[in-house]
Amino acid sequence: MTEIITKLLIIVASFLVITIASNQVAKQLVKYRFPIITGLLLMGVLCGPYGLNIITLQYSQKLLFVNDLSLAFIAFAASAELYLRELRSRINSISWNTMGQLVVTFGLGSIAVYFASDFIPFMKEMEPISKLAVSILFGTIFVARSPASAIAVINEMRAKGPFTQTAIGVTVLKDFIVIVLFAVNFAIAGALINKQAMGLGFIFYLILELVGSFALGFVVGKVLEFILHFRIRHHIKSVLIIVVGFSVYELSHFIASYSEASLGHVFHLEPLLICIVGSFLVTNYTKYRPEFIKILEETGPFIYMAFFTLTGATMALDVLIQVWPIALLFFMIRLLSMMIGAYTGATLAKDPKEFRVYGWMPYVTQAGVALGLSTIIANAFPGWGNEFSTIVIAVIVLNQIIGPPLFKYAIQKVGESHEKAEDHVFDGQRDCIIFGLENHSIALAKQLEQSNWNVIIATTKEDVSELEIEDLNVQKIKGFERDTFEQLDAWKAEAVVLLLSDTENLAIGEFLYEHVGVKDVVVRITERWFAQKFHQLGFLVVDPSTAMVSLMDHLVRSPMATSLLLGMQEGQDSLDLELLNTDLHGITLRELRLPSDLIILSVKRGGQMIITHGYTRLRKGDIITLVGSKKSLQNTSLKFEGV
Repeated sequence: MTEIITKLLIIVASFLVITIASNQVAKQLVKYRFPIITGLLLMGVLCGPYGLNIITLQYSQKLLFVNDLSLAFIAFAASAELYLRELRSRINSISWNTMGQLVVTFGLGSIAVYFASDFIPFMKEMEPISKLAVSILFGTIFVARSPASAIAVINEMRAKGPFTQTAIGVTVLKDFIVIVLFAVNFAIAGALINKQAMGLGFIFYLILELVGSFALGFVVGKVLEFILHFRIRHHIKSVLIIVVGFSVYELSHFIASYSEASLGHVFHLEPLLICIVGSFLVTNYTKYRPEFIKILEETGPFIYMAFFTLTGATMALDVLIQVWPIALLFFMIRLLSMMIGAYTGATLAKDPKEFRVYGWMPYVTQAGVALGLSTIIANAFPGWGNEFSTIVIAVIVLNQIIGPPLFKYAIQKVGESHEKAEDHVFDGQRDCIIFGLENHSIALAKQLEQSNWNVIIATTKEDVSELEIEDLNVQKIKGFERDTFEQLDAWKAEAVVLLLSDTENLAIGEFLYEHVGVKDVVVRITERWFAQKFHQLGFLVVDPSTAMVSLMDHLVRSPMATSLLLGMQEGQDSLDLELLNTDLHGITLRELRLPSDLIILSVKRGGQMIITHGYTRLRKGDIITLVGSKKSLQNTSLKFEGV
């Protein structure tokens, strides 16, 4: 017994090392626009029996428990996205689109696979009834979608609007329904393949299994709520949630074995359905939804990298080489059925014409749920299950590559994209626009002009006679439409300062982000909850309620550095410079020959701070922060900007 446990621990430890390596390689492949799932699958294939044979077939059998706990976690994560309150505004469109895609994609997909079965190696010799069973399993998986991929695209493009709301609503609702559909079709397929009678007895047991799964799902929901209730560390709660999911699978296996031995009939409670019901209850009917989602987001990457690596290792690569034309055919069948289903659903929902045309594009990508279902089938039907799973994985990889660009294209065509505009090229003169006329903006404008900035103060005030604005460029504006920004020449500004109300600042900030592309935007807030909105836009936020305390804190802990940065030392100042001089591109910091009274504090490249040393090579577009005498800073700025 001790020897068996020791051997298992060695296998698990080895797989852990492989998984970590797989994740690192997959992250590198992301830089070349490969989906991370594809990278993990490729690394699994490389380490599997058809690659380096590090993960042997016998080895992978010992790791089947990884599939169980991963599938339970995937069900938790899929259901956690189904938050009913966020779907109410588009419930009619979501319902019809879901129904249209569910019926058409499943129906047409299953029929197409059945008639193509003679071209599929493992289905060719099957009886018609078995071909029907396999076809409905394929059709079920065709319906599955990836909420995580959809949310990633939406966040990247900052998409918002009725089309986006419908897309995410349909995505999460479909993944919820597809697991229920799978539970039913899996039982039917098993009966067809095993030539069991499908009379009243079968229907009775099927209903009983579904009711039992929902009931146990309610229990799991209460257990999860009990775990989340305790004030313990998140990583402990994560482990307990994973244990609950794995326990569901173990309990399901036990009940199936016990019922077969005692009753002569396998009573199968669907673990995915149990987990998805439990997660749904926690998400919608408890106060722990935010914490539950945070735990799932933090734990998810670790679960997925193990699951996808193991899935890749168990792929039948020899089969994949034979069936890749079939995988391509299934990919096209799925696309066609989704086009018809989306158009039908959008028409019934009376959505706008462009929604009907582009409505299928958000649902192409597949990931965890589809892979999970194929893994269950592979384990349940060892004769042909691996070949089934291999075809599904090939289709998923194609969907992973094609899906996200199609979703992005659809968002752009319906006009719901809010991506960041490109920064303009520096014209040699530093320009700043300050929105809001008050004592602070006047003082700031005068100080910036002393540093050779060209400053415009924009105000909606009619009477400005009380303020001392002589020698300042003050322009009156009527609103925040595009004409206003053209009047202010906003496309030339290197910096914008927002000193109006939070709502006005947000309206201006959104336009600057999407249409102007200003490098630096500084905003003063009055309500702290607005800070997150501005941070998401990449703005620099000043909260007056905490700024003074924070400043004094830094002066107490690091008086010299703080006074230098604030320009409190006589003749000293700090400055951010963008490297525009192509002659300095590729030069190391130690070769710059800066004045002795200058210090480089940081280098920012591509929006990220980099750790520097003497041999760090500068690149055109780098932002370099320097501290030193004003004269040296001025001379160095001319050198960096190539003026």
